[in-house]
Amino acid sequence: MSAPLLQVNDLKKHFPVRSGLFGRRSGSVYAVDGVSFEVDRGETLSLVGESGCGKSTVGRAILRLFDITSGQVVLDGQRIDDLSPGGLRAMRRRVQVVFQDPFSSLNPRMRVRDILAEPIRNFSLAKSSADLEMRVAALMDTVRLPRDALNRRPHEFSGGQRQRIGIARALAAEPDLIVCDEAVSALDVSVKAQIVNLLQDLQQQFGLALLFISHDLAIVEHMTHRVAVMYLGRIVEMAPRQKIFTAPGHPYTKALLSAVPEPGAARNPIILKGDVPSPINPPKGCRFNTRCPFVFDRCKAEEPQLRSAGDGQWVACHLEALPEAPGSAG
Repeated sequence: MSAPLLQVNDLKKHFPVRSGLFGRRSGSVYAVDGVSFEVDRGETLSLVGESGCGKSTVGRAILRLFDITSGQVVLDGQRIDDLSPGGLRAMRRRVQVVFQDPFSSLNPRMRVRDILAEPIRNFSLAKSSADLEMRVAALMDTVRLPRDALNRRPHEFSGGQRQRIGIARALAAEPDLIVCDEAVSALDVSVKAQIVNLLQDLQQQFGLALLFISHDLAIVEHMTHRVAVMYLGRIVEMAPRQKIFTAPGHPYTKALLSAVPEPGAARNPIILKGDVPSPINPPKGCRFNTRCPFVFDRCKAEEPQLRSAGDGQWVACHLEALPEAPGSAG
């Protein structure tokens, strides 16, 4: 089998906390604290979890929007976490992003024509002015927008149309991987479906790999190949889509799925007690132990590592290492 397109190895991103008159460092926010995964060519891996779990930070770290604390990010066999500014330029062509808010991520003063032409010029992908115009027009066709809209500005489009422009801008650089950071969460339900279908069509057409960051499990179930579930800066479960949605192994994954509404189906959501702990002072042992209904002594003392549960499923839970769950004690 060929090597993965993207490898993330023990990625950590800790943000300093400063306090006092002179802004002295008083601690750290452990936003991402030891995350590892791979994404194959043409594959969609979804990062899911509650707000604040660190999934968007993972995406921005891969994009090198800031320096990481430690770990490795490897793209097609080459480390990109320690690249110089000159080396970053080539990497940025291969890894593009679609942000959550299409209005704030597009320059309101630029026409769509210029927004799409900019990455083509930056990476010298057009041979001539005529070739540039042809590429820009083709991008509009690809995301199913009319060519006569090229001279309009972002405020003249609907939210779904603006997100199509954002997707076209990402495609303009001819990337191998697109990071979709909550790319459909700001859209209406019907528009979400259209954008998801568009992304799937583009993936098949261009062989794209997608890192799909989302909290919407209904959308994730429709479009992903594999799912990685994050909690408080760590991955607690990773598995193929069908395995996650039919036989989740981690108590947190089960709680997330129980809250997804299904038309005509009776739901008994698992109500977790308490709030998510602070990432400044995460609990010892398993980070989910303060809310887990199955917690026992080992959970509070030893942090579980991802273990294989078979069929491509990996679970970070001490329950998985026992012959049977210890009932509901604790």
